[in-house]
Amino acid sequence: MRKGIHPKNYRTIAFKDMSNGDVFLTKSTADARETIEIDGVEYPLVKLEISRTSHPYYTGKVKLVDTAGRIDKFKTKYAKFKK
Repeated sequence: MRKGIHPKNYRTIAFKDMSNGDVFLTKSTADARETIEIDGVEYPLVKLEISRTSHPYYTGKVKLVDTAGRIDKFKTKYAKFKK
């Protein structure tokens, strides 16, 4: 292997799914501003909007997520074309 090509900040990080509160640990170089304590150990924390535990493809459940009223904005915008 070539030396000097691997990132220096490769470490264990906690990822938290904000839609269901699931937390999982994995190694990553992602930047984190917050920390979380798990089993007495403090890890950098990266917050996610969706993960494998909440994504409809993996869970088999269809869930409508309307952030900031996108559906209402769409309906209002295209209401003039409705017959």
